[in-house]
Amino acid sequence: MTVKVGINGFGRIGRLAFRRIQDVEGLEVVAINDLTDAKQL
Repeated sequence: MTVKVGINGFGRIGRLAFRRIQDVEGLEVVAINDLTDAKQL
């Protein structure tokens, strides 16, 4: 069973969380919310 995760903020902590989630089986990032436009993410 996959747990879907959204990240609110893609600063230092958000990026660290994203990298860690990529390494964990059963977690999937489905949304990232940040003030920056998508090209800069």
